[in-house]
Amino acid sequence: MSRSKVNRRHLMRRGLWYSLALCVIILLLGGVGFWALEPQIDTLQDGLWLAFTTAATVGYGDTVPKTHVGRAFAVIVVLLGLAVLSLVTASLAALFVERDVEADERQIEVDLLREIRALRHQINAIERRIEPVEPDATTPPIEKNPL
Repeated sequence: MSRSKVNRRHLMRRGLWYSLALCVIILLLGGVGFWALEPQIDTLQDGLWLAFTTAATVGYGDTVPKTHVGRAFAVIVVLLGLAVLSLVTASLAALFVERDVEADERQIEVDLLREIRALRHQINAIERRIEPVEPDATTPPIEKNPL
């Protein structure tokens, strides 16, 4: 496996971990924010639940922000949640696609090497069948194939 493929895979995995960490941070901050801003949110767990359902745009309706500040905060959580959850989804998809692309690249390389070998054999067979020509003044010199 080439070094660039290894680096690309490493960056993709690291990107997935960064996006997951960012997702957790946003959900934690959202949970704390809802817990602090909404009087009906009694526990941090309820705040985290509201942050998750808001960020994922699920909105079960069991808890909703009731204050104006809480609703404005919910808009921010929705926008950040959509962005970060999309980033996590894209990072996961990229890992699966990269694995398929690498398998395809390996197969193409094997096929190309097989084709080069077959062409090399054909060239050698053609060279063996060609009769040596006596060069004269009008015949250009024939260079031997270095392969």
